[in-house]
Amino acid sequence: MPSEAKILIVDDHEDTLYALESALAPLGYRLTRATSGDAALKEVLRGQVGLLLLDVRMPGVSGLDVVRYMRGVEQTQHIPVILLTGFGPDAELTAAAFRLGVADLVMKPIDPWALRTKVRYLYDAHERAHALEREVRDLRARLKEHEELTRDPGDGHHREGRVPAQHDSTRDSTRDSAQGGRAADRA
Repeated sequence: MPSEAKILIVDDHEDTLYALESALAPLGYRLTRATSGDAALKEVLRGQVGLLLLDVRMPGVSGLDVVRYMRGVEQTQHIPVILLTGFGPDAELTAAAFRLGVADLVMKPIDPWALRTKVRYLYDAHERAHALEREVRDLRARLKEHEELTRDPGDGHHREGRVPAQHDSTRDSTRDSAQGGRAADRA
């Protein structure tokens, strides 16, 4: 089952929101919706959004405006965004979207199978990235804890965790047999 992060679907048309929710329901992810760019920004800033499906043209704050703002905020800059448009191919829009780091630009009407495939890939990749970030934070905390435990309280330096030298019997037996072989050659 997917994590607690949700997929935010944003469109100013109720029928489009319903169609998108119906297309994505088989994936089993938590879905939430917004009907404006302002509402989308508020939801994204609350946290726990793992992917954003966002209509480009909405009254007030457009989809591109939402993405511009998100990319300027550290907590939201890496959330994957799929932009949705019903106005056909537009080279200027496409260039602007990809410059902002949008993952994909999808034309309406939407192919549910293709959308589910894209959403599954992007959502899962985002979740894996978050899991790796959590693991790195945990390892750094453990390393810091280890360094603090090995610090010598007397002089503020790390105690050297020297391991006593061990006798390498493999090397000695190789050397002995080589010397024995040379001694036999001399005889």
